Amino acid sequence: MNLVIQSTHAIPAAHLDHLAKLAQSERTEQTAEHAWRLSGAQPHPGIAPYCLENRLDCGYVPQGRSLGDFGLVVMDMDSTLISIECIDEIADMQGLKPEVAAITESAMRGEIDFAESLRRRVALLEGLDESALQRVYDERLQLNPGAGIMLAKLKERGIRTLLVSGGFLFFTERLKPRLGLDYTHANTLEIVDGKLTGRVLGKILDAQGKADWLVKIRDELELKPGQVIAMGDGANDLKMMAKAGISIAYHAKPVVREQASYALNFVGLDGLVNLLA
Repeated sequence: MNLVIQSTHAIPAAHLDHLAKLAQSERTEQTAEHAWRLSGAQPHPGIAPYCLENRLDCGYVPQGRSLGDFGLVVMDMDSTLISIECIDEIADMQGLKPEVAAITESAMRGEIDFAESLRRRVALLEGLDESALQRVYDERLQLNPGAGIMLAKLKERGIRTLLVSGGFLFFTERLKPRLGLDYTHANTLEIVDGKLTGRVLGKILDAQGKADWLVKIRDELELKPGQVIAMGDGANDLKMMAKAGISIAYHAKPVVREQASYALNFVGLDGLVNLLA
């Protein structure tokens, strides 16, 4: 196995030396500005806590595995590809952000059924002018760090991208051409006479819906499960992540970190590229 160590800053040599000794590594090699690969690494119970204490991300990757082994990357949108929860910011336009954000957090921790939580949150938006959606997109929506690097590298390798979100089509449909994404799917807010009605049209895209879309696109591309990577941050992403060969918990809730193949707790989305360099 290779042990990949990453950070948002230069990693002190003392940290690398200590980890190399714990892992009984054969060789230490820098693969990116703030990423190193420790070849021939052995598991050691002290590695994960040491990395966490020093704000380092780490992951064991089989030797020879690279980004080129994959054909599809499936991403959650809110708090994964982008830095905000869109519904929380829409609610802020109504002065209801604390109420909506509390429901969002509970759903992401897996305490409330996602579909029920979405209905409750969207109901609070009834009467809001649809222009609030454009304002959130223009004024508040930002990509998470490293998104541009990750997407460019995926495109360079011919790897397809699917953005699947329990959020809203209004945002995914604008991100699709902007970022050159191959596929997107999300929920549709009902709008009548320029106002949000407080309802979602059609079947709500929940955790199972995300998983179903991963399988749908995977099968269309004639890929094997092991050729898919899935990234998410909340409990609503777990079923989708379970369908992928590799799952990445990005700055995620504990329940997601515990079940993912790898956790990126500190670095940006380009950490995916560094893991499989």
